[in-house]
Amino acid sequence: MSYFKRRGRQYFLSGVVFLSFNLYFILLIQERRREYLWYLDFLILLFLLVFAGIDICFFRQKEKKKQRLLFQEDVIYRQMGDFENREIAEHDVRILEAQLKEKFQENCELQDYAARWCHEFKIPLAAGLLMVERLKDASERQALREQLERMNGQVRSMMAGCRLQGALADFQIRRTDLRECVKRSVKNNQFFLIQKGIALSMQVEELSVYTDPEWLVYILDQLIDNAVKYTKKDPERQLRLWTEGSGEKVSLWIEDNGEGIKDSDIRRIFEKGYTGSNYHNGKYKSTGMGLYMVSKIIRGLGHEIRAESEYGEYTRFGITFTGNDYFQIQ
Repeated sequence: MSYFKRRGRQYFLSGVVFLSFNLYFILLIQERRREYLWYLDFLILLFLLVFAGIDICFFRQKEKKKQRLLFQEDVIYRQMGDFENREIAEHDVRILEAQLKEKFQENCELQDYAARWCHEFKIPLAAGLLMVERLKDASERQALREQLERMNGQVRSMMAGCRLQGALADFQIRRTDLRECVKRSVKNNQFFLIQKGIALSMQVEELSVYTDPEWLVYILDQLIDNAVKYTKKDPERQLRLWTEGSGEKVSLWIEDNGEGIKDSDIRRIFEKGYTGSNYHNGKYKSTGMGLYMVSKIIRGLGHEIRAESEYGEYTRFGITFTGNDYFQIQ
């Protein structure tokens, strides 16, 4: 808001009073000396000009401070000092904080319920995976096992989402055997790797990195699951995993010879809800949440992830672990 818009009403009322006084002096006072009126008017106008100049300077200082504070990611009314309608702002902030606290508590309760439901659901799911092996019909056993494995993967994703969206994401950074995490993830996805007939090439050296092994396995599960889904149906289907570097900087690469990612999509694959321009040709109902959660976890762990692809040829993801020497010293 400009200065004159804010002070215009006050100056208008002052002008009305000033004009009324002059008319009263000229029209109603019989014995008058106009030089006295001119002298008084001069003093009044001089005072108003000085006051207006000082007021404009203070107004500009407040505006500069306000513009500077508007770039902060915090509530700024407490830093503004006294200002117009401060009581209203304080009242509204208190109400909004109370509403936000209530919604946050409801969200925490919902996440706790979802996490408990996942734990309870895993018991009959594990029993179902054991019972399905008793089926004599191989094709029926294979079909039912596939659906149960998909359910198992969805439950793991839901549990990870509950942990990630909680009040405090429980990242526990410690010295971790990278090769062991890769093996765990491959085991989690072995059913679909075998079912799709995908050859596995694993050249992961026995390296130690500082990360959270549980979250890292989840990240690898997501990347391997995507690779399995979108790998070409040909005899040369392959999934490659290998490591590069050592010590301070270690990179883990996952590559598939699948349908690839278009150049227009690859910059946005880590965005929330983004499913790509081809929607995977309708073969899979992608939600666009898997890679978004991967990128969010990667940032929380302090790692880096990048994607490279040639459409129709391959997709390659690289996870870089840095600061290993720093953690070792600590």
